[in-house]
Amino acid sequence: MTHAGDVAIFDRFARFYDYLTPDADADLLAEGLAQAERPVERVVDLAGGTGRAVRAIDAPERIVLDASLEMLRQARKNGLDCVQGDAARLPLADESVDALVISDALHHVGDVDGALAEAARVLRPDGVLVVREYNPATLRGRLLVRGEHAVGFDSSFLTPDDLARRLHDAGLTPRVRNRGFDYTAAGIR
Repeated sequence: MTHAGDVAIFDRFARFYDYLTPDADADLLAEGLAQAERPVERVVDLAGGTGRAVRAIDAPERIVLDASLEMLRQARKNGLDCVQGDAARLPLADESVDALVISDALHHVGDVDGALAEAARVLRPDGVLVVREYNPATLRGRLLVRGEHAVGFDSSFLTPDDLARRLHDAGLTPRVRNRGFDYTAAGIR
């Protein structure tokens, strides 16, 4: 479940989102997707908003899944296939996706463990979940947490080690790229 208050905030500024946020780092996402032990043909951008992350990925089928209707409206304007849904209750069939990405959004998901379990359920064998996140244990991370809370977000950030444990608990094999301010974690099914 995405925090309801967070969805309302994203609905309000959806039309400006792409102007206010930097492009997703295509190289880091590609590095994470390369952890899949199968071809990546179907990718879902989970809590994907306007599709910023999936637009940086070269795959035959790219889908944005988000709780915010307004963010999905912008994603459709970007030419992307969209599905409204909750990260902890994915409206996707078992073993139907080669890769999932959650870029700069896991901290907005209210039920992280539920979302990771759902990711494991919908991933095909040898598929990968790639998470790009911010480390609240760093100085910049602590400032980001305060800033998001000041804006009204109900964000909950995870350290790389905590996310790796949760990926493992969800039945995924964790791999963490770094442990700085921003980091990439992959969970292989």
